[in-house]
Amino acid sequence: MTDLLILSRADIASLMTYGDYVDAVEAAFLAAAEGRAVAPPAAALHVPTGSFHAKGAALLGPEAAVAIKINGNFPGNPALNGLPTVQGVIYLADAANGRPLSLMDSIEVTINRTGAATTLAARFLARADSKIATICGAGVQGRIQARAIAAALPLQRLNIWDKNPEAARALAGALRADLQLDVSAADSLAALRDSDAIVTCSSARQAFLTPALVRPGTFIAAVGADNADKSEIDPGLYAKSLVVVDSREQCAEIGDLHHALIAGTVTPGHVHATLGELIAGARPGRTDDRTITLFDSTGMGLQDVAAAVAIYRRALAVGVGTRLAVN
Repeated sequence: MTDLLILSRADIASLMTYGDYVDAVEAAFLAAAEGRAVAPPAAALHVPTGSFHAKGAALLGPEAAVAIKINGNFPGNPALNGLPTVQGVIYLADAANGRPLSLMDSIEVTINRTGAATTLAARFLARADSKIATICGAGVQGRIQARAIAAALPLQRLNIWDKNPEAARALAGALRADLQLDVSAADSLAALRDSDAIVTCSSARQAFLTPALVRPGTFIAAVGADNADKSEIDPGLYAKSLVVVDSREQCAEIGDLHHALIAGTVTPGHVHATLGELIAGARPGRTDDRTITLFDSTGMGLQDVAAAVAIYRRALAVGVGTRLAVN
């Protein structure tokens, strides 16, 4: 008899801190850089009002595991249906024998593992003296990206911009107490010109971050483009930046790299490194204070499997979750 451990979002939230996600994601990127992981690009299926993505990866070694995440991404959900934009599940299995281990809600994992990648990238690519950051996008990712950038940098001020000013003001108010920072809603993108770090985490389908808005030495985390229709970074700005990606193949298919390649402003060789290569010490991060650095983050199954393994182990240790007999 095989038991499948079912874990809800509340179960997962009780088991992991944000720092736990950072540690798990860092270890996963290192494993990929050292050849101890398998992480193919995502598969996509589009429907009229949204899309579905399947992201899978395997961690190899003595306790090998595979996770496959299927997420639905429907940007209109909060306003139209009262549902989250992103919903889905993660299936975790033993990679040595295929035994099903767990089925868990994906929302908490997707939110936190995406932020964790930004924290790690900022450690290598942002200036150590970065004091001002701006988050472009006041949705669920805006909240975790604010936490992610604050966890990596000695910030003194944080700006929140969104095409919906009320959403920006609401998130800024919520973050002041959470982060114990000076957090304000930005009236326009002009706030970016004074920023040391910028995170774009919107659902934009047309690039809005242009060279004129970014000063030398800025770190950019481009998080919003997770399918081929989304675009946040102007191809000209992409060409001016030192670019690090989570996955060369996936960013070429669905990230802002995809749009820069189509525009002809860069070739695949423009990518400086993967995040895993920075973590492994195979490639350098920032080397001067004038370069614009850009992390093209599309979200990988690699991050999901690392988080899922950590969650599963903790759940077993403390007896959290519901067991379901599957055969």
